[in-house]
Amino acid sequence: MTVRTRVRVLAFARVAELLGAREEALEFGGNACVADAWAMLTQRVPELSVLEASTRAARNGRIAAFDEPLADGDELAFLPPVGGG
Repeated sequence: MTVRTRVRVLAFARVAELLGAREEALEFGGNACVADAWAMLTQRVPELSVLEASTRAARNGRIAAFDEPLADGDELAFLPPVGGG
């Protein structure tokens, strides 16, 4: 039996603009980590790749490293830097 990992992705600021949505559902066939989710999004929207170095991730409301594993049902948010003043 294949393990499926489904996560809800929340996108903010420039990430949401490039995706064209504030929310996305992703599904992986097996074990996945935050970086796998980012890679799936950048495969669909290559322009996201320029934001990778400055974008932070949060898994279930806590800052997460890109190598942190995902579990089925997780909520994952990508938080790009926000300018202002």
